[in-house]
Amino acid sequence: MNVKFLCESAENIANVFPPYITDIISAIAKLDPTPYSKSSVISAPAEFADTEILFSTWGMPQFSAEEIRTYLPKLKCVFYGAGTVQAFARPFLECGVKVFSAWAANAVPVAEMTVAQIILANKGYYLTSRLYHEKGRRAACDAFETCRGNFGETVGIIGAGMIGQLVIRMLKAYKLNVIVFDPFLPDEKAMELGVQKCDLPTLFRRSLTVSNHLANNAQTRGMLNYALFSQMRQNAVFINTGRGAQVVEEDLVRILTEREDITALLDVTNPEPPVEGHPFYTLKNCILTPHIAGSAGDEVARMGEYMLHEFEAYLSGNPLRYEVTEQMLETMA
Repeated sequence: MNVKFLCESAENIANVFPPYITDIISAIAKLDPTPYSKSSVISAPAEFADTEILFSTWGMPQFSAEEIRTYLPKLKCVFYGAGTVQAFARPFLECGVKVFSAWAANAVPVAEMTVAQIILANKGYYLTSRLYHEKGRRAACDAFETCRGNFGETVGIIGAGMIGQLVIRMLKAYKLNVIVFDPFLPDEKAMELGVQKCDLPTLFRRSLTVSNHLANNAQTRGMLNYALFSQMRQNAVFINTGRGAQVVEEDLVRILTEREDITALLDVTNPEPPVEGHPFYTLKNCILTPHIAGSAGDEVARMGEYMLHEFEAYLSGNPLRYEVTEQMLETMA
């Protein structure tokens, strides 16, 4: 089986598929270890005519269906060692090529960071730390007197996809009441997860910490607005490690300006980074991070491992876990 790497970044391929992974691929298939770009494919089509498997990651080029049929006529699968496949997957699926994504691997560090932020938020960490610097220990201690801590507190999860569900499962280590907004979450699944489904106004009204994990699509853009933010509890925290487009940012700025007790932890914005001079940079109750929740450093090799294991399952005829379908693209991030 002829296997190649296709990516515009050789560095990304080396990071996601380090030698211990490529050695295993080479042992079970005919692997060409060179990372190829789209221009390489188009300039030397004969070299890719027999390619059956592609591995890729961030930097996967876009192909039209016609280009796939012309330059990759025998392609069967794309194993994508990264998260969202929205930018390139549809033409491959149209051509009958299976697409697999390591979105589940990328969910792990996002969920880890989110859970850490939730636990700190419920403890009053962000509010009291800011007040300690601004107004001194007494003000911080007074604010802490109003914090209930984590035991029995209510946390709101918006979107119970791969990441949202992993956050929920990780939160089981704590005595928390988790409520969820997700119209696509079956009641049976909610029961299995041990969560209560509710509408968005109820979630914002009841939760001390609200975490966004909505998929990025036309239906969700601009969904989180002032009508919701204005219902947040005293000392509430809004966390966004999902996508920035779901937030009406001027509405979030408005509530953060009106209510200094509310804190926003934003790992994503729309656009990224915020435009120069945006209030997010100067609001004391807004903490920005540069989209660090996803896989980084050595964590990216986990994504390569997931795709290696999926490739092994494909070859052996075992059940596949991370195949992406056209229907899934309608609700995936």
